[in-house]
Amino acid sequence: MPIDFIGFAFAITIAAGGIMGYAKAGSIPSLGSGILFGLLLSYGAYQASKSPPKYGVQLLTIAALAGIMGFRFYQTGKIIPAGLICIMATVLLLRYIFKSLLGFFKRSQESVDDNSIPAT
Repeated sequence: MPIDFIGFAFAITIAAGGIMGYAKAGSIPSLGSGILFGLLLSYGAYQASKSPPKYGVQLLTIAALAGIMGFRFYQTGKIIPAGLICIMATVLLLRYIFKSLLGFFKRSQESVDDNSIPAT
């Protein structure tokens, strides 16, 4: 299984955003949540890079991040950072859902092929 570079890049982006929020505004909640979500996303990208890939951590973390940032965007109307992170998280959420479903259908097809009656 190839390394999930997109997942790791997103994790770094989120962690860097938390650090920038702290540096710019002195926001300790930004620092804490950025580091926490960055670590969870890094672990999820690691799990998605294993064979067989596991997308559970990525799906839950990205869904939570999209929800939180979507709510912040709804409240403030500011594109940066809440709207941008919400859009990025939603795109990645759809990506991991697709990859998860694709893996599920591949495994179910393999089990059907294994149970087929051999031709004589």
